Amino acid sequence: MIFRFLKPPRMSPRLHRLKSSSLFAALTPLELKIVDGLLHERRYLKDEIVFDEGEEGQALYLLMSGRVRISRLHEGMTQVVAELEPGGFFGDLALLDNSPRNAQARAMEPCEMAVFFRADFLGLMETDAVIGYKISLALARHIGLRLREWMGTGRPQLEAL
Repeated sequence: MIFRFLKPPRMSPRLHRLKSSSLFAALTPLELKIVDGLLHERRYLKDEIVFDEGEEGQALYLLMSGRVRISRLHEGMTQVVAELEPGGFFGDLALLDNSPRNAQARAMEPCEMAVFFRADFLGLMETDAVIGYKISLALARHIGLRLREWMGTGRPQLEAL
């Protein structure tokens, strides 16, 4: 075919999983490949702690498979903030600063995650402003949605991360 070069590149199952996340939904297949090259694969066993309350936040976690429970101590009791499934992400505020985590993330079953470190995100913002803009906008919308939900219900949300 003469115009085969006009076809978008085929996406791997992994890129399809990334695209299904609201964080990366606006990215083109080529942009997804660039971001995928910055992500680090991590696997966690059932009941393994991904990060603990009080640790310095250094990365965002995108859940590729498995389930994760987010909880925090409140008045001496463990409070479940959320339970996430594939496609969900958490720890997003770590892309913006290195404040201590306000909650614990624990694998509820064996999990595979794509980890996006703050240093890689900041480097991406410098080298490819369009991709950085798209991810930043999705991140801002996600945080805004959580804030609106929290203000409407008074329940703790993932803003704790």
